[in-house]
Amino acid sequence: MKARELFIVLLGALALTQPSLSFAQNINGKNLYAQRCAMCHGADIKGTGPLAKKSNPPTPDLTTAAFKKRLNDYPGVIVSSVILRPNGDLIPRTLRENGVKLAPHSWTVQDFRDLNQYMSDVISKSR
Repeated sequence: MKARELFIVLLGALALTQPSLSFAQNINGKNLYAQRCAMCHGADIKGTGPLAKKSNPPTPDLTTAAFKKRLNDYPGVIVSSVILRPNGDLIPRTLRENGVKLAPHSWTVQDFRDLNQYMSDVISKSR
């Protein structure tokens, strides 16, 4: 076997043993959601988290057809706009009033994409 052919075979074997990039990104989205969103939106994204009823207005169900359409039409935009400008002071105020302290997070474009993809995946499985 020539060196080039051996290299291609080894590269293919290595690719089979590595987790896919989309899986890694989904793990990032899942972790971000669990750490920063689930306390209000719940694990099911239906507004069932422990702080859901403590905000005014209450935390919305994000599995609705309208929200799903917004996620699909504007991938990453909805998620990033809520995170970067969270309804004025609603999210920070709700966290403050309930004694929840979140460490600052330096959001990246990839974080927004991963979170958007994770939420889209959960929503599509819940319908």
